[in-house]
Amino acid sequence: MLKNQQSKACINIIRVMGKNKLERFAENLTFDNLFQVGFEQLKNNDFFLKGKWREEYFKNDNPIVLELGCGKGEYTVGLGERYAERNFIGIDIKGARLWRGCKTAFENKMRNVAFLRCQIQMLEKLFDKDEVDEIWITFCDPQLKNENRRLTCPRFLERYAKVIKPGGILHLKTDSTELYEYTSEMLKQENHHIIFESNDLYGTDFEDDVKEIQTFYEKMYLKEGKKIKYIKFQL
Repeated sequence: MLKNQQSKACINIIRVMGKNKLERFAENLTFDNLFQVGFEQLKNNDFFLKGKWREEYFKNDNPIVLELGCGKGEYTVGLGERYAERNFIGIDIKGARLWRGCKTAFENKMRNVAFLRCQIQMLEKLFDKDEVDEIWITFCDPQLKNENRRLTCPRFLERYAKVIKPGGILHLKTDSTELYEYTSEMLKQENHHIIFESNDLYGTDFEDDVKEIQTFYEKMYLKEGKKIKYIKFQL
């Protein structure tokens, strides 16, 4: 009897979660700050805003900052609130997650914030050479079983190099010791410039937005006593 009740409860939870996802997908279609771009759309053609983000979308000449694997977009929105003189674009493939950041930015009329639902592998189809000024990678999947899918592997860094301006800053913030150590070692081997790194960010006196803005998962990790790792670097 108890087992049947637990099963029914689980089914109801799944139904509610499924309904919430569908509702979020539907609301995503109403946001003018979200662009949903499929692989087939970019297979033979560049995105229509490539090279024109400042001119046609943001309507200014301010720097462009990306958050890759942005999830709920906490960093994208948080940075957008702090720096009205910069443009921020969060990128993720999960529409239900993006909904939160899109909704917050939309309701608060944040014209310096946008989101892209697409694969990060398509970055060169989305942005022109030197169009991006800065990149944040915050609490991404460390992809422990597949090096080529890590957002800091050489394959991805080559993609970033094609869109970020010379001297542009990149940030990795993670709870994963494996991803942190892999990235640090790889950057040194490839002769990239590490500006700052720490395997215990909150144990240092380093002052930056990297401490001031915290994602949902970061707050959870800190409560669990996990150490946050951080690398600031240039290609």
